[in-house]
Amino acid sequence: MISTKSIVPAALLVLLPALACAQQRPEDTEVWEPVPAVVTPGRDGAPPSDAVILFDGSDLSAWSGRDGGEARWRVEHGVMTVAPGTGDIHTRQAFGSVQLHLEWRTPAEVSGEGQGRGNSGVFLMGLYELQVLDSYDNSTYSNGQAGSIYKQHIPLVNASRGPGEWQSYDVAFIAPRFAEDGTVASPATMTVFHNGVLIQNHVALRGPTLYIGEPAYEAHADRLPLVLQDHVNRVSYRNIWIREIPDTP
Repeated sequence: MISTKSIVPAALLVLLPALACAQQRPEDTEVWEPVPAVVTPGRDGAPPSDAVILFDGSDLSAWSGRDGGEARWRVEHGVMTVAPGTGDIHTRQAFGSVQLHLEWRTPAEVSGEGQGRGNSGVFLMGLYELQVLDSYDNSTYSNGQAGSIYKQHIPLVNASRGPGEWQSYDVAFIAPRFAEDGTVASPATMTVFHNGVLIQNHVALRGPTLYIGEPAYEAHADRLPLVLQDHVNRVSYRNIWIREIPDTP
């Protein structure tokens, strides 16, 4: 036989939340402030109204080259292309946490294989590399293929288009935070869509990109330039814009 003493407390536990809700009004859980700022979305591939335009096809005024000099990549027909040997290019403006959109294309004429085929890279804060590579029917190590967080995170899938076809990256990057003593309060994270396909799902980075060895954090500035890599291959870019993501508590 079940004691009524055990039934009554259990029933009360179920009823109490319902009774509490019954005493509340819908407006008790409405939050009216702060009011989100209005951003007008772009149409037909255009950037949103609050974006910083890094390349609109006209010139490289938003970029600098080696030692702060002029960027020497080629601009032609609304496209900028790596000029092999001239070096990486850096944004003149520094950024922290961002939403980034860019479009890229590897050479239509295939030359080389593995890491030697259509290689470039997008370095968030100049430190954290999202790999650019011709990974269409091109074998290489998985944590170095297109869409990898280089040598850290393998993409969930290979969403690559063929050589000479335009491709896109849409990135949400959250910058790392450091405590006063230089230790990591929170690591950098990255979410990436490649040609509209989710390939990196809020992955935590272990530190800046290294070619050799294991990554490890060292405290750095809150805002640093975005970098595009000259890896000797004639990779092209267009329609590059960026939006700053406000810090959250």
